[in-house]
Amino acid sequence: MNNKKVWFITGAGRGMGVEFTKAALAAGHQVVATGRNTEKVAKVLGDDENLLIVQLDVTNPSDAEAAVKLAVNRFGRIDVLVNNAGNFYGGFFEELTPQQLERQMSTNLYGPMNVTRAVLPMMRKARSGHIISISSLAGLVGGAGGSAYSASKFGLEGWMESLRDEVARFGIKTTIVEPGFFRTELLEPESTFWGDLSIDDYAEGNAQIKAFFKEKNRKQEGDPVKLAKALITIVSQEKPPFRLIAGADAIAGAEQKVAELQQQINAHRELSTSLAYEDA
Repeated sequence: MNNKKVWFITGAGRGMGVEFTKAALAAGHQVVATGRNTEKVAKVLGDDENLLIVQLDVTNPSDAEAAVKLAVNRFGRIDVLVNNAGNFYGGFFEELTPQQLERQMSTNLYGPMNVTRAVLPMMRKARSGHIISISSLAGLVGGAGGSAYSASKFGLEGWMESLRDEVARFGIKTTIVEPGFFRTELLEPESTFWGDLSIDDYAEGNAQIKAFFKEKNRKQEGDPVKLAKALITIVSQEKPPFRLIAGADAIAGAEQKVAELQQQINAHRELSTSLAYEDA
């Protein structure tokens, strides 16, 4: 195929990362599939002449640099970076320790930064490339029990918005993907970390949130296979979306956020516009 690209996908051993990798390979692309545990990645993906499996802990900048070098040694370049690796710390802010908050940020925010930093010089030199970061509806809308996760995803969104304006001049495209609920392993008990601290005032709220996640698990509306195919589509576009709000539930949440912002602007417009110097 004359539009074959080299994809570099983080968190390829589970969830959406597996489907992203399979879809890219099925479309004829070459893929560098990375994960902390390469045996696990190999087990779920199997063998393919267009597949390279590389060990990568995204929280380690040295790992990122080494993985990128291996990718270039095998395929010569990286055309598409998919920052997919992530984790989820649930629970109320006061019940999460500083160490837990740091781990959430290290994986979901600093991790994509580490990998992108390792890839950017090559893309900048080639004057081409596409950086895709998997965010979440929680990167647009915060809610009780999601303070750590939303903080990491809001940070990811702000970084990507700024990065877009910094690298567009070099022909590098950027896309933020904001999924709603998709049927992945994110809500499985072994994939969700809860606050190490316990405060009685939050007990009822915690029980409600955990019950919601338990009920939602394995019944999420979103199909990861279809999302993977959507990524194949946008990568092939001359002008891909800067934001892909993925799923009807994500669109509903985003529209609610837009309406809330507009309501707040309208409600306080007079006060907000009265704050300039008189001679301004």
